[in-house]
Amino acid sequence: MYDYLIVGAGLFGSVFAYEAGMRGKRCLVVEKRDHIGGNIYTKKVEGIEVHQYGAHIFHTSNKEVWDYVQQFAEFNRYTNSPVANYKGEIYNLPFNMNTFNKLWGVVTPQEAKAKIEEQAAAYRTDHPANLEEQALNLVGKDIYEKLIKGYTQKQWGHLATELPPEIIKRIPVRYIYDNNYFNDIYQGIPIGGYTAMVEKMLGHADVRLGIDYLEQREELDKLAKKVIYTGPIDAFYGYRFGELEYRSVSFETEVLDIENYQGNAVVNYTEYEVPYTRIIEHKHFEFGTQEKTVISKEYPAKWKRGDEPYYPVNNEKNNALYQSYCQLAEQEGKVIFGGRLGTYKYMDMHHVVAEALKLSKEELI
Repeated sequence: MYDYLIVGAGLFGSVFAYEAGMRGKRCLVVEKRDHIGGNIYTKKVEGIEVHQYGAHIFHTSNKEVWDYVQQFAEFNRYTNSPVANYKGEIYNLPFNMNTFNKLWGVVTPQEAKAKIEEQAAAYRTDHPANLEEQALNLVGKDIYEKLIKGYTQKQWGHLATELPPEIIKRIPVRYIYDNNYFNDIYQGIPIGGYTAMVEKMLGHADVRLGIDYLEQREELDKLAKKVIYTGPIDAFYGYRFGELEYRSVSFETEVLDIENYQGNAVVNYTEYEVPYTRIIEHKHFEFGTQEKTVISKEYPAKWKRGDEPYYPVNNEKNNALYQSYCQLAEQEGKVIFGGRLGTYKYMDMHHVVAEALKLSKEELI
């Protein structure tokens, strides 16, 4: 008999498994896929750690979380500085003085502010009716049309005029020459990849791969006193009230017989006519010098059952549906829901670690 059956070998389940194991609890981790790590899984190809499910950069200002993950891996000094490609023109992200200088030739923060205000004023409206009006309201025509419009429409699968204004409540604009995408104090990627890091977290647990918990629930539940479930909450309840909506992503990955393809780990393609949202060149996450390179083109897609759910669509309709499932979850005596899918909210990795540690403190007495 195990103390805990943990459904999902992603980051949330792995952190909980480690904490439980350190307290002498017996854990069985079951995973539907043929590998551990969930969406942060990395696989070595041509000597390069490839992020199989898209770019994952660990960043946080939470010292407790940063110190915590350091015990499982040494992190490099990678700083996320993506660039945007709009019809062959290259712009720095996030929007900063380098971006504004390229757009308008301005040099000082005062000149940049004046230009943005001038453009935004031309589209000012007190009550933006959609995302396009909201974005024009905030930054004006040039930034919106070159760097926001096409990318956003691809990401969400709708025209900007069909999307609610709330999606862009604010647009980060920095009046400094700084291409660091995140404001967090700590940032980096584990040397040797995320899979090795998760492997250490699962060191005290029994792990079974290729196990679909929902298909074998009855027999698996008998093996443990409690269940930590990190899969989709609507699937757990057989979609009783309907499906929660997600955006999905597919990847086209190829090995190229050249040393350097694009000169940066992440390049966003912001024009609508290019079907993918970005190209990831994995070797640049670890400052690689290999003779070959591996790139992944990322294509956003409408989610359907059977696809991998990536981003919850947290609009009013879906949030209300999630609350219906939440009410069922609160009545469970044996099952605890956690992680991105179990709680139907988008979380960065540091949020996932913090949530798993919080549950561990509450649960593991």
